[in-house]
Amino acid sequence: HASADTPPPPHDPYCESGPLLRNNKGEPWVAQRNRPRRNRKSAVIRRMVQEAIVRPSNFIYPLFIHEGESDEAIASMPGCSRLSAGSVLKEVEDAMQYGVKTFILFPKIPDQLKSNYADECYNPEGLVPRTVRAIKDKFPEAMVCTDIALDPYSDQGHDGVVENGQILNDHTIAQLCKQAACQARAGSDVVAPSDMMDGRVGAIRDALDSEGHITTSIMAYTAKYASAFYGPFRDALDSHPGFGDKKTYQQDPANGREALIETALDVSEGADILMVKPGMPYLDVVLRLRAATDLPVAVYHVSGEYAMLRAASERGWLDEKKSVMEAMTCFKRAGADIILTYFAKNCAKWIAQDGEPCY
Repeated sequence: HASADTPPPPHDPYCESGPLLRNNKGEPWVAQRNRPRRNRKSAVIRRMVQEAIVRPSNFIYPLFIHEGESDEAIASMPGCSRLSAGSVLKEVEDAMQYGVKTFILFPKIPDQLKSNYADECYNPEGLVPRTVRAIKDKFPEAMVCTDIALDPYSDQGHDGVVENGQILNDHTIAQLCKQAACQARAGSDVVAPSDMMDGRVGAIRDALDSEGHITTSIMAYTAKYASAFYGPFRDALDSHPGFGDKKTYQQDPANGREALIETALDVSEGADILMVKPGMPYLDVVLRLRAATDLPVAVYHVSGEYAMLRAASERGWLDEKKSVMEAMTCFKRAGADIILTYFAKNCAKWIAQDGEPCY
């Protein structure tokens, strides 16, 4: 026996009580049949067994548009700009050569056209209908989505009609139906109500069908949270709330089960695609929706998430290509079929260059 002053002998992993044996070649051997690393041993097998695969066709590319004749950089979203009429066509053409063929438009509306009832939102000669027609005329194979909400057009900065400091649900829906019909007439393939008013999906579906727009899809912002990650987007559209916040209509970030209530309602009202917004902090909600419905699930990688990754990459703290592609793959792994991201064109380029995920 060793004395108190003598250290114990080193543990022998090959002794009777140790974990290791020796194989027939005298090499160390942990006796186990299941070794998951066998399916990771080469790039070829990793690619073969990959569960979540990101393709350019999974992306929807958000584009900011404005009435100006030149582009305006968005300071809080490096690499993004408010695009002029000519530039938006060039950006669509550029993205399409890499396989990104679906776009969603977000307008910055001049202040003089804003009002409480946001009547500019259904002006057939407004910024969005004109841009939709221009894109569809030049690129008929492109799929154009349009945002259904009043906040870009509201002098109150809210997604609905305001009265005595309250957001009026049903008055707002009446305006949203006019907006959706206007955009469908212009050629929008998918209308995307982001307002979070109760009952708006069913009302919009009926409004579209009553005019014969039975093939116009609805991508509902089903689980849109009252998030702190929207700041740069509101800078881009100059649509910060004029008072208060949006917590009476957007969901509480603390609530997950509530998203299933919204899911059931949107499905019953005729939604074609369900969306979760924001993205990375809400992967659990994406998974909940995926388990609750067979409809396609979209996720919005929002402006704050974009800005964080861009800022960290610019400072050399992250590898932009690897970190962004990892984020996209995580969305697919959680159950998303569709990803809205400002990195859409970049990701499609990386995929084309590498032929496989970049992380």
